[in-house]
Amino acid sequence: MEPVSALVTGASRGIGREVALKLAARGARVGVHYRENRAAAEAVLGSLPGSGHAVFQADMADARAVARLWAEAGARLGPVGIVVNNAAAHGEHPPLSTSYERWQQEWQRMMATNLFGPANLSLLAAQAMAGRGGGRIVNVSSRGAFRGEPGSPGYGASKAGLNALSQSMAKALAPQGVLVYCVAPGWVETEMAAAFLAGPGGAEIRSQHPLGRVTRAEEVAGAIVFCALDAPAAMTGAIIDVNGASYLRT
Repeated sequence: MEPVSALVTGASRGIGREVALKLAARGARVGVHYRENRAAAEAVLGSLPGSGHAVFQADMADARAVARLWAEAGARLGPVGIVVNNAAAHGEHPPLSTSYERWQQEWQRMMATNLFGPANLSLLAAQAMAGRGGGRIVNVSSRGAFRGEPGSPGYGASKAGLNALSQSMAKALAPQGVLVYCVAPGWVETEMAAAFLAGPGGAEIRSQHPLGRVTRAEEVAGAIVFCALDAPAAMTGAIIDVNGASYLRT
């Protein structure tokens, strides 16, 4: 049986790296996407079990680059049956201390990377998958979409938009067998979060978590891979919280 091909954006580190490793361990042929750090992406590629994997570069904020990424992934991996939209941008821009010019820059960057990029890739994937009888798209959101991001409202808004995108696409694509899931982590022990966790606010962040620690990247990756390979079709449209009970929504 031909292995399924999976494209994982933002796979050179953190959650994306763990997703790539787990998918490869399950027999998938994995496309490791990166934006800037090719060396890190190549290191992930070299650590993947199995064969047929490949590395791809693209800026997810650039619509033309996303189209190129999809075309290259199909050419090198064969028909892509799984897309994991994990790549994201984050940056502090508190409302009361951010200039108007910086506010524009941060909102445009985060919406382009965190929402428009996944929307563009999901469209290309959905149309191809529907023509082949089905596939799976897994979007990586954030608890900030529900809890709020006072220091980075553009990030919270972009992730809330990603939730809505996921559910809208799930409803539109279910008749064609294309399933769409969304995983919403809280604080995760990654390179990106390391400075925050080690800083003066680290103790307060950990105090939010009944487990006494923040979530590990491999825990989030486990939920993503479950959605990509094992989740029942009836779960399409679900937003799955993976935040260690640090934020419980009703």
